[in-house]
Amino acid sequence: MKYGFIGLGNMATAIIKGMIQSNQFHANDILGYNRSSTKTEKLVADYQITGCTTLEEVMKADVIILAVQPQSFPSLLPKINKLLSDGQVVISIAAGKSIDYLETVLPKATSIIRVMPNINAIVGASTTCFTASSSATEADKKMVIALFETIGSMIELPEKQFTVFSAIAGASPAFSYLYIDSLARAGVRAGMDKKQALEIASSAVFGSAKMVIESDEHPWELVDQVCSPGGTTIEGVTSLQNDHFASTIYDAVNAVIEKDHKLS
Repeated sequence: MKYGFIGLGNMATAIIKGMIQSNQFHANDILGYNRSSTKTEKLVADYQITGCTTLEEVMKADVIILAVQPQSFPSLLPKINKLLSDGQVVISIAAGKSIDYLETVLPKATSIIRVMPNINAIVGASTTCFTASSSATEADKKMVIALFETIGSMIELPEKQFTVFSAIAGASPAFSYLYIDSLARAGVRAGMDKKQALEIASSAVFGSAKMVIESDEHPWELVDQVCSPGGTTIEGVTSLQNDHFASTIYDAVNAVIEKDHKLS
């Protein structure tokens, strides 16, 4: 099976890297096309994929991965539709573009799968979801799961939950980066070297996430385990609550959801 990437930005690069490093996919089965030949040439050099100079070349793949910005869809997708042939599966990783929209502008596609990875794909730790058109087969779904599990975890969700997913998984890495940086800067203010503080804060957040995933306990139960009566941690937790930490996160998630609705 051949996989053709249209658009070779950071996310496409991360996916191609994951595919190659997983040893489940062969470089000669991956085709890449980008308006800028520089990006194509770099991926050919780094991963020995097949570089394409035209849409016609990349559209010879069995699976077409649309990895371009949604703003380019109105001009790009009609060209792609003309080049589609029977049996081809189209995967879109564009935000805000529904299956209904994609089926309307790509009527020749045999099946369409919408996928939402996040930026952590770059280090093979993306939290990714997908939904598929009614015409997609179980084999199509297994294929897309195998492809995107090379960059992290994969979950199937109904499309109506994609907006929420985009907020709590797509945008939240930025929130987490801010939180980690804030912890480190607080350490600097208390006299610690920034690089060391950043390493410690990152490791602590990573371990905390692992605890939530692997333990059977609710996050608040874990909070209670860390907070000794009259101790230091409960002072910090109380301070966060007094400063509306939880409601600030709610507001940030809601802001992402509202913006996603506008884009849609």
